[in-house]
Amino acid sequence: MKDPRVRQFAEVLVNYSARVQPGDVVLISCAGLEGAPLVKELYALCLEKGAKYVEYEFSIPDIGRYFYNLATPDQLSFFPQHKLDFMKEVDVYFGLSAADNSMVMAKANQQSMIAWSKVMRPIIDQRVKGTRWVVTRYPTHGAAQEARMSLDEYEDYLFAACCMDWEEESKKQDALKACVDAADRVRIKASDTDLCFSIKGLPGIKCDGRLNIPDGEVFTAPVRDSVEGYITYNCPTVYQGKEFNNIRLEFEKGRIVKATSPGMDAELNRILDTDEGARYVGEFAIGVNPKIRVPMRNILFDEKIFGSIHFTPGQAYDECDNGNRSAVHWDMVKILAGDGELWFDDILIQKDGRFVHEPLLGLNPGD
Repeated sequence: MKDPRVRQFAEVLVNYSARVQPGDVVLISCAGLEGAPLVKELYALCLEKGAKYVEYEFSIPDIGRYFYNLATPDQLSFFPQHKLDFMKEVDVYFGLSAADNSMVMAKANQQSMIAWSKVMRPIIDQRVKGTRWVVTRYPTHGAAQEARMSLDEYEDYLFAACCMDWEEESKKQDALKACVDAADRVRIKASDTDLCFSIKGLPGIKCDGRLNIPDGEVFTAPVRDSVEGYITYNCPTVYQGKEFNNIRLEFEKGRIVKATSPGMDAELNRILDTDEGARYVGEFAIGVNPKIRVPMRNILFDEKIFGSIHFTPGQAYDECDNGNRSAVHWDMVKILAGDGELWFDDILIQKDGRFVHEPLLGLNPGD
C-alpha cells in the first residue's frame, strides 16, 4: 500500500521548493534504490506540471566505492564533460539520498575521494548556480538505524520535518534575518566553546524550504579573517564516509590552527588540508526547524536542529560570499540547548537553545 505522505512530500518538492514550470528540463538523481517510490512521484508530478523533459538516474554508493579504491590517476583526473554539458541544459535538479549504509565509504581511499571532489567541482557549481535545485532524504532502514529509531518512527520524524507550511516558516525567519543583517560581532559561549567573529556587511539568508528539505536555518558567513577562539562540536558528523565526534577547532585570524577529534585527528586534518580554504570558514548558521530536536547523524537534518548553530569550514555560498574558496564544505553542528549563549553585539539573542530577544520569540517551538 502506498504511503500518502510520499505524494505529499513530492508535492512540497515540486510545487514549493523547485517550482517546476512548463518547459523545464528536470533531472532527478537518487543515491540508493530504496528511494524509488519518491522518484516515481516526482517523475509523475513533473510531467503533470508540463516539464518538457524529465530524466532520472540511480547511483549505488557501494558500487561507487570501487571507483575510489581502484581508479588510476588517469581515471581520477578524467572530467566527464558530458555531465557538465547536460547540467547546463537542466532547469530543475532533485537530489535524493536513500542510502542504506552511511558508512559505505568509511574504508574507501580518502585521497581519491578528495581528488575526485576537485574534478567534479565544475558540475556541482553549475548545478548550484544554474538550476533550481533541492536536495533531500528518503527514509530507509539504514538511516533509521543511524538515527537510533525504528523505521516507522523515522518516517514520522522525516515527514513531519519536511511536510511543513514553509510559507509560514519563511515569514517567521524574517525577524532573524533582520537581526543578522544588523549585527557586526557574534559571540558563541558554551561548554569548551568561546568564539568571536564579525559578520558585518554579510547578509542573512533565509533557508525556508527552497533548496534543502528538511530546511529551517538562517545563515551568513564570518568575515574571513575575523574568527578568533575555539569551538567544540557536540553533534556527530559523517564526512567522506567517516564519523567524527567532539571535533574541536582553534582559530587565529580566521584560520584553523589546531583541529582534533578523538581517534580521528589524522583523518580530520587531512580533510582540512585539502586546500587553503578548507581551514577557513565559509558559513555560520542558526538552526530553527521546530520539528528537529535531536541529532540523526544526517547533516541535512542535524544542521537544522532547533537550538543549534553550525560553523562550516570550507567553501562560502554565492548568496553570502566572504571570499573563501575550497573543495570542502563541511557543516559541523553545535547544539546550544541547555548549554550555551548566542550574542549579536551586546544583545543576548539565544540562551540554552531558545530565543530570548523579543523580536525572535515567535520562532520558539510551542512544546
